[in-house]
Amino acid sequence: MNEALLRGLTPSVLAVLVRRGADFAAAEDAVQDALIEALRVWPTDPPRDAKGWLVTVAWRRFLDATRADAARRRREDLVDEEPAPGPATAVDDTLQLYFLCAHPSLTPASAVALTLRAVGGLTTRQIAQAYLVPEATMAQRISRAKRTVSGVRFDQPGDVATVLRVLYLVFNEGYSGDVDLAAEAIRLTRQLAAHIDHPEVAGLLALMLLHHARRAARTAPDGSLVPLAEQDRCRWDTRLIAEGVGILQAALAHDRLGEFQAQAAIAALHADARTAEETDWVQIVEWYDELTRLTDSPVVRLNRAVAVGEADGPRAGLTALAALDPALPRHAAVAAYLHERDGDLVTAAQLYAEAAHKAPNLAERDHLTRQAARLNARLRR
Repeated sequence: MNEALLRGLTPSVLAVLVRRGADFAAAEDAVQDALIEALRVWPTDPPRDAKGWLVTVAWRRFLDATRADAARRRREDLVDEEPAPGPATAVDDTLQLYFLCAHPSLTPASAVALTLRAVGGLTTRQIAQAYLVPEATMAQRISRAKRTVSGVRFDQPGDVATVLRVLYLVFNEGYSGDVDLAAEAIRLTRQLAAHIDHPEVAGLLALMLLHHARRAARTAPDGSLVPLAEQDRCRWDTRLIAEGVGILQAALAHDRLGEFQAQAAIAALHADARTAEETDWVQIVEWYDELTRLTDSPVVRLNRAVAVGEADGPRAGLTALAALDPALPRHAAVAAYLHERDGDLVTAAQLYAEAAHKAPNLAERDHLTRQAARLNARLRR
């Protein structure tokens, strides 16, 4: 059973049901029922046309649910619309579905959360981590979003900014290695950039390409994380870097700076340095200042503290860090790094251990645990 195939077909099947008149919440339930049925049936009786099979089963499940609580006339109309058997059309509906989920009746935050859950394939826990909120809070937000759009016709697509936010979070989840969605996010952003001349769309595409160019160097053969400063830059994809820089330069020429362009500029400065020591940290701090002005994000301020520590020394970085909430994710890891650079190995080792305990994934936890063990070994000598 290829669960990746099922995940990849889900958005397209969901889009078919929505276009045929199903409200979003009911369509999502029907598709989930069809996926469960596929997991049960396909191992012994795989279909010749996977998408067509899912569309047929999901539509029938939707009709069964509709018959239980809808008027008879509407039930009969829907029965007449049942898709004919045979291969389904090979149209990619995913990007369209992203826009449909970003419905005007939803707040941008709710639209992003709903789309990540229903179309992006992320779990509620993963979405909550991206938003820095408890899982229960995010579950309630998604449930409210489903209730809001229940019964709504999806004929009013949402705005570009909401779709960009979804694509960015999907890419970040894929890039972390927990769910391999990075390539799919790049594909969809390329499609969007081909249809919309928008500097932030181009900025997001450039950012994705510049980060993806470093992916092969981010992990060692044993799967452990390799920090940016220690990565083998010969393994970076120079073709993707050149493409990303070209797209970014064209976007910046519009003189309509947005957060994705600013992030891409920071990534481009890292890519431009032949060695970690040659990184232009002063200019990176300046871009973080722009990004802080655009977003006022605590995560941006946290990353800026690291850049300040590189540009002006670890004491300056620690001063910038002191203004932030210690409960912020990865705060302890940044503090540990800056304290180590400042020569306070005892505090750094303690903070690395604390950061490992709070790490959002296994690879990061193992990396931080190794950092704590390395410093403790030095202290015992």
